[in-house]
Amino acid sequence: MKRGGVSKNERVVKFLEALRNAALRRENRPEKLSVEEFALLPLRELVLFPNTMVPLFITYEAGISAVKEALRRDNRLFAACVRSRESGETWPTGTVVRIIQHLRLPDNTFRVVLQGEYRGTISTVVSGGNYTIVRVEPLKTAGLLDFQDPEDIALTRTVQKSFAQYAELSKKIGTDTLTAVEKTDNPERIANLISNSIALKAEKKVALLEVPKIRQRLEKILETLETENQIFGIQKTISGKVKNRMDKTQREYILHEQLREINKELGKDAAEDEFADLEKAITEKNPGEEVLLKARKELTRLRRLQPFTPEAGVLRTYLEWIADLPWSDYSVDAGADSGDVAAAERILNEDHFNMKKAKERVLEFIAVRQLSVNTARETVPATEGMVSAEETAPAEGPEKMAIRGPILCFVGPPGTGKTSLGKSVARALGRRFVRISLGGVRDEAEIRGHRKTYVGALPGKIIQSMRKAGTVNPVFLLDEIDKLSSDFRGDPASALLEVLDPEQNSTFTDHYLEVPYDLSKVLFITTANSLYSIPYPLLDRMEIIEIPGYGENEKLAIAKQFLVPKELRENSLGAAKIVFRDETIRAIIRHWTMESGVRGLEREIARCVRRIAREAVNREYGKNPKKPIQSFKKNVSPEDLEKLLGRWKYKKDVVFSEARIGVCYGLAWTETGGAMLPVETTRFNGSGEYIITGNLGNVMKESARIALSYLRSVQDRYCFLVKDMGNTDFHIHVPEGAIPKDGPSAGVTLAASLLSSLCQKPPRSGVAMTGELTLTGRILPIGGLKEKLLAAVRNGMDKVLLPKDNRDDWEELDRDIREAISVEFVETAHEAFRILFDQGIERKEKKRKTTAAKKPAKKIR
Repeated sequence: MKRGGVSKNERVVKFLEALRNAALRRENRPEKLSVEEFALLPLRELVLFPNTMVPLFITYEAGISAVKEALRRDNRLFAACVRSRESGETWPTGTVVRIIQHLRLPDNTFRVVLQGEYRGTISTVVSGGNYTIVRVEPLKTAGLLDFQDPEDIALTRTVQKSFAQYAELSKKIGTDTLTAVEKTDNPERIANLISNSIALKAEKKVALLEVPKIRQRLEKILETLETENQIFGIQKTISGKVKNRMDKTQREYILHEQLREINKELGKDAAEDEFADLEKAITEKNPGEEVLLKARKELTRLRRLQPFTPEAGVLRTYLEWIADLPWSDYSVDAGADSGDVAAAERILNEDHFNMKKAKERVLEFIAVRQLSVNTARETVPATEGMVSAEETAPAEGPEKMAIRGPILCFVGPPGTGKTSLGKSVARALGRRFVRISLGGVRDEAEIRGHRKTYVGALPGKIIQSMRKAGTVNPVFLLDEIDKLSSDFRGDPASALLEVLDPEQNSTFTDHYLEVPYDLSKVLFITTANSLYSIPYPLLDRMEIIEIPGYGENEKLAIAKQFLVPKELRENSLGAAKIVFRDETIRAIIRHWTMESGVRGLEREIARCVRRIAREAVNREYGKNPKKPIQSFKKNVSPEDLEKLLGRWKYKKDVVFSEARIGVCYGLAWTETGGAMLPVETTRFNGSGEYIITGNLGNVMKESARIALSYLRSVQDRYCFLVKDMGNTDFHIHVPEGAIPKDGPSAGVTLAASLLSSLCQKPPRSGVAMTGELTLTGRILPIGGLKEKLLAAVRNGMDKVLLPKDNRDDWEELDRDIREAISVEFVETAHEAFRILFDQGIERKEKKRKTTAAKKPAKKIR
């Protein structure tokens, strides 16, 4: 009778065979086991051995299915290492393992503990799918199982001793494993325990697993152990050599030193390759002979030093700086600055409005370069046959025939475009542009660098910027040169003397480099708001180009051409149809800005544009597909400004609409442009003292003394209401007392204010004046004429009294400024007083004396 297709006799036979196999496994005699079928458990980078127990997490599908199948059978699997991850193919040799413990986790994975039973080889693959059933044939072993001779015993003990040495060197073998290997006499068990414990790649462990004969297997294990022990010994020797040469502070370099020793053992030296590359990089830069000699000398010293000593690091950094600096590399477009003057003029006009003097000086420089290069080419002798362009070109580059780079200094109020003009010059010349801000620099080493013996030493800003430029002929902008400071660390202005001297900067020496560096090809441009704080020796080395403030018409043109399009573009309204009327821009200039430049004007226009952008978004423009930003229109009128910008920022508060006794208006120049300088004077009975307030400087106080002394000397000419000036006190005040004021140009203003107080006559309204007064009444010329006149125009003055010697400066001003205000040129204070006051201020007796003096002249006739 059959049950399920299998007879009773067959079931008995299989049961007896299973009992026999179990007994053989307990005796560890796999050569007598029969062929069995198991579910295949593929393992990645893991090889299991008999007589070992291993915990595993089974998370992949094939493994989970194999474990489930094994649990349905007799808890046994065939574990084999995967040979190729792409194909999933396993090595044919593996280990039959039993599941001792298993735990099914919530994510349907398994945690199992496997115990190796015996080695086997896949003979046939029975079926496939989510898991694979394989037929496994036990790996037959021979020798050292039943009988052992002295040679076999010696081999076993040698393996045990070598493994003990490996455990001592590697520090990764557990005490239990080491004890088990030492106490067992079974060679097969020894081989399995050792093969499972040593750190080898999967393919090498498979090679130890598939050796059939136990003697050969032990010999192979012994060879592997001896190789690993030898590697550990070499590493220990290298570590010993390194530690003997290094102190405690250098232990972090041990790994690098080990690598160096290993390279020496292999016959390689990476340091020599590094030195050769460094020397090649320096040579390719084509520096001068002196620089090459210095670099080779330092490179020879570096070769003799240990790589990670502090001095070696200093020398390596120094040589890298030498290799990174441009010594003979010119701009890619170096020919541009020796060619098209018209193109350069077009670029300058595109970027900046007006600035005639600065633009003319740059164009002159380009024109001279063009002549110098063309002259050099014409002097090249003709040769027979065809001559290439390289042969006719100057041997040392176009810069060698060019003039030395000039030192230009752009001086003007803030916001007039001095820094951006430097960028435009670089673009017009086709050169690289670098900028250094000198504001607040107070250490000489910032310019000349530190000696390389200092910790963390670096070259100065000049050499650092040259490396950044990458060429020997950049446009170099030294911004805010008038803001340099000095302290106990030195004077940076003095360090700049060599940099900004065309006769010396060809051999500029940085303290860090210690070799001369040629700066004569550089076009230096400096900017400043004032020349008074620049030391004269430094100022003498620069060509001063004044960039004065802008008039109303100039600001209007700049706003229309540059500022409004720029702000519309930057605020995403470039495609919208937004128009700023001329009267709108003029209103912003008059009532929301009070400056010589256009920086404040740009901010106010940006505020308007941002408010308009907000209005466009509120009306769904740019958000609604039916309302693209291109369809948004806005015509900004003066009436819209109060809504966009708020109330007026600036009013003519310092100027009275009506004439007042003792109040006159002078004109002052400041670093931020021109300004009105109201002067108020009052008198009262006293002891002949005079009081001066308003935060005035020493020069201005002296001007007040001179004005008072002059008026005392001519008191007979004017109708003073004060009979005894010795008993009269005067108080002179200049408003806005929180602002320091100084300078001699307020002399005539102070005298006019005192005269008005003495005569109790108000001066004419709407008249401003400027000029230095002498004790004899002469009016000397002044500077900053354009800024002062712009201040008068901004404050609504009708007429300005100017020194007669400033007539030439007046003629050079732009037409719109000359048409905006009328001027009177005066040579003496008496002429100024006649224009400022009516004729009633002069004494009649003086006129009669003058008439009487003229009568004898008629009699002589």
